[in-house]
Amino acid sequence: MKSNPTPLQKKLLPRHISFMAMGGVIGTGIFKGSAETVSLAGPGVIFSYALAGLLLLVVMGAIAEMATVYPGLNMKDFIRKAFGNRISFIIGWLYCFMWLAVCVIEVIAAGSFLQFWLPDVPLWVLSLASAGFILAVNMMSVGGYGEFEFWLAGIKIAMIIVFIVLGVCMLFGFIPGASAPWRHNFTAYGGFFPNGWTAIFSALLVVMFSYGGSELIGLTLSEAQEAEKVLPKVVKSFILRVVLFYTLPILIICGLIPWNTLSEHTSPFVQVLTSAGLQGSAHLMNFILITAVLSAANSGIYGATRMLHSMAVDGEAPAGLARLSAKGVPINSLKLSAVVLILGSMIAYFAQDNVFRLLMAVPGFVVLLVWISILLAEWKLRKTYHVKPGFIVWGYPYITFISVICLSVIALLFLFDAQNRISIGVCLAVMCVLTVCSFFRFKRESLRR
Repeated sequence: MKSNPTPLQKKLLPRHISFMAMGGVIGTGIFKGSAETVSLAGPGVIFSYALAGLLLLVVMGAIAEMATVYPGLNMKDFIRKAFGNRISFIIGWLYCFMWLAVCVIEVIAAGSFLQFWLPDVPLWVLSLASAGFILAVNMMSVGGYGEFEFWLAGIKIAMIIVFIVLGVCMLFGFIPGASAPWRHNFTAYGGFFPNGWTAIFSALLVVMFSYGGSELIGLTLSEAQEAEKVLPKVVKSFILRVVLFYTLPILIICGLIPWNTLSEHTSPFVQVLTSAGLQGSAHLMNFILITAVLSAANSGIYGATRMLHSMAVDGEAPAGLARLSAKGVPINSLKLSAVVLILGSMIAYFAQDNVFRLLMAVPGFVVLLVWISILLAEWKLRKTYHVKPGFIVWGYPYITFISVICLSVIALLFLFDAQNRISIGVCLAVMCVLTVCSFFRFKRESLRR
């Protein structure tokens, strides 16, 4: 049975939606995780990002298409409409689990970047402080939150653009007195594919984590003005920006310093500027990196709380989680997220050295399941549309089918990757628990049928 809370406030503007999704995508995955992807595949890792970008394009297109047919519904509603409450219940809770894991990763990353200036302060203390800041921001009104995230995400987008321009100038010797490596670092250390072309598939396991968060647009529909008209335009510009903001910086990083000298303990962006002798720039970059990962965590808490609110409204979560504050914030959902975020921040106290590899596989695997569910929902609902979509996925059904197969193969790679054994084991255990809970939760519904 559904609860009847006060509806969410429709105060998010198109620029808020676009930058919130960008904020969710451009975070630890590029600023810290890129060191790991490059170590796996070398400069050829850009093909991993390009392939994942194509899959992302199809997923975002499916969301935009369904949004034009079913105005007022969000991403989880599409899945529920296609497959019923049980699948919606499982995917919804998995999605919350994913975003909370992402938020923990981001605040720990923020803590690690703060240690660049405060090396004597324990990582868990700095991570906890970062978590407190994010929770305070999420207490703001929807419009205020959207505006704050717009500027927070804008800082890191501007930084990436500046880094690209500066990097190109350094790469081609446009800066007086600086050496121009040009092609040297792309070919001198094993070539463009130093670990073989198959390594681009190994890197996909981390890349999927990096791109996870793009589908956050599908949750903003409940608080966006004229979402069915705005979303297709946002999607078209969003995809190109995401792919360019990942591939170009990584090409520049691999061009300026040897790919096999990157350290996983420091951001590749800071390493590049430091190696170029721009120490002052490295400090500025570190500040921007902190705002970047905090922005990603900010988007993550938004995603988790809105999904919990949507599930509570649909009877898939405790009704109390649908309660809104006077500012339109799902206050109880935020409190639950706060508990998880604070406890998660303490992971850095016990597993500082392995925390990123341990946690990054969780959202990466769940993102795959969510994306597959979105594509399958679009595939099934297309036959039942009551109006002509204002936006149509290109090459349907072939492109949709190929994308589902590709995402499924990547998910299988996750399952058989020994390094991800603990993380994937946790994901599968959570899925089993949610599956059992779904049968008990919707047992009466099944009997009625």
